[in-house]
Amino acid sequence: MSKKCLFALMLWSAALVATGAVADVSHTPPDATAQGDTEGKAIRRVLEQFRTTQVPLSRAMSIAEQLHEGSKTADVSFEVSSPPVYRVRTVKNERVWENVIDANTGRVTDKEVMSSLKELDREDLSKIIALKWIKQELADAVRVAEKAADGSALAGGLVKQDGKLNFVIVVASGDRLKEVMLEPPKVGGQGSAHP
Repeated sequence: MSKKCLFALMLWSAALVATGAVADVSHTPPDATAQGDTEGKAIRRVLEQFRTTQVPLSRAMSIAEQLHEGSKTADVSFEVSSPPVYRVRTVKNERVWENVIDANTGRVTDKEVMSSLKELDREDLSKIIALKWIKQELADAVRVAEKAADGSALAGGLVKQDGKLNFVIVVASGDRLKEVMLEPPKVGGQGSAHP
């Protein structure tokens, strides 16, 4: 997994309840030589910093959602920095907010960034619209993924793969990052959502 891929995985987010969800867990190889020394070091650095955090990803999502009553988390990611932070995007109606939550204190850091759905690129807009057709919340997907991968989530999001929308949650488990793909059931048997 390249650093660019790892960063992209950490930017994705999503949510699911076990009801009707299908989980597929894949592992990243623990051997740095199999991935390349640089990639292995990057993964180790992320895992080392993530293990020292005090605030779990699900709590960071809750904090961000409380900033805008009724908002729903669209994606969340852990970022290596000093201090380490979670970047959480929430959505409600036509607005999208991005907040940075300190992974040790749970305090909001940095200035909130607000935008309109109209400002999003087509891919992000498609994913956010799809959230309306999915029964589950991101917090549910995180719980399912953490249980399936036996670890702690550090990123999650909705992705389109082979024409299907799936939730992808990245979980730290031991010395590995595991990618958990969850196929969400649709509301009332609706097909996949397309803008």
